[in-house]
Amino acid sequence: MNRVISIDPGKIKCGLVLADIGEKKVYQAIILKSELLEDYFRDLNTVEGISKIIIGNGTTNKEIKEKLTFLKKEVITFDEKNTTYRAKARYFELFPINGWKFFIPRECFLLNKNLDAISALIILEDYCKMKFTLNQNIDFKTWLK
Repeated sequence: MNRVISIDPGKIKCGLVLADIGEKKVYQAIILKSELLEDYFRDLNTVEGISKIIIGNGTTNKEIKEKLTFLKKEVITFDEKNTTYRAKARYFELFPINGWKFFIPRECFLLNKNLDAISALIILEDYCKMKFTLNQNIDFKTWLK
């Protein structure tokens, strides 16, 4: 397996995607409080064989990289410019609107969505230069508390 994790860093919350590059599939997509990131990785590292971590170069990038040094994994910083903006369009690629809802403006569907996990997915897709599919019906709004 060639599993990687992509992170959209933030002061309060982070988007995180666990994917397999060889299969081009996303296995987990979550949003968690930034303060819980290190604990999450301590649990995940024993379960998943992660080859590398890709982290956006935005807010709190350096602090998060320092927290993850215990993993002894390759941590790559990658450009995350406009990922939050692009996440809105990618959301509808992943979860297309069907039926009569197609006539409602897209913005109405995104009012309360946290798009940080989709931003993490975009960082991963930009880094790998390929699109990923979802392994299962993943809820990109899931919070790990």
